[in-house]
Amino acid sequence: MQRHQLEEFKQWCADYTAGFYGDDAFINANLKLKETHTARVCAEMNYLTQSLRMSDADRVLAETIALFHDVGRYEQFTKYRTFSDVKSVPHGPLGVAVLRRHKVLDGLMPNERHIIKRAMELHAIKQLPDTLADYLAPFAELIRDADKLDIYYLMTEVDNWPLEDPKAKPMVNWFAPGDGYSPQIIDAILARRHIDYTLMKTSHDMKLLELAWVYDLNFSATLEKVRDRGYLEKIIAMLPDTPDIRRVAGEVLGYLNEMSDGTK
Repeated sequence: MQRHQLEEFKQWCADYTAGFYGDDAFINANLKLKETHTARVCAEMNYLTQSLRMSDADRVLAETIALFHDVGRYEQFTKYRTFSDVKSVPHGPLGVAVLRRHKVLDGLMPNERHIIKRAMELHAIKQLPDTLADYLAPFAELIRDADKLDIYYLMTEVDNWPLEDPKAKPMVNWFAPGDGYSPQIIDAILARRHIDYTLMKTSHDMKLLELAWVYDLNFSATLEKVRDRGYLEKIIAMLPDTPDIRRVAGEVLGYLNEMSDGTK
């Protein structure tokens, strides 16, 4: 891919997303949240691809994936008023359908179109399949890492604002507040297993899921950012101080330190 193509895609995105804004302040706030999220994911992607010394063509392709990874969110939220894929529709495939409907990728090479669409479809699933082709795997892994880095930022910085702050309203958790958490999620984290999203019932379960994401990070540069920014420690501090949580904290922090210098 060439950089001028990415610039054209950025203009298309700006025009496309602008069409969803209207008189509903709640929808507008959440759409803006996704716009700023996408901009930060693009920045995280640039950091990761630079750290991997990828070619300029591959870096442009990776940033294009970051630009489009949540393009389905605008239609999703406007229609369903939620970002929960479980309560609406999976936003990755929806985004691919949006690009196909508007023929956005028609000017690209077939292999470039395939990589973008498959990485979008796979970026929010629980776990990547083991059978990904070598040419696709790095891009699918990169968008998952870049996305998680910014979600960590959102959940530790934005989601921690007092609810009376108007900026916090779009980030009100999808799950019920309270001190409870699911024992199955605790067990999965301690066993270093991926968590079934259907197990999440409370806001604490969501935070535990975010801790478990550390097992799904693919690159040393990602792990180093998580460690340097203290994301896991900030999430742990939001959870109740119980023996279960202390065991989980020891496990995920131990894994982070163990893996920071041992991945790609």
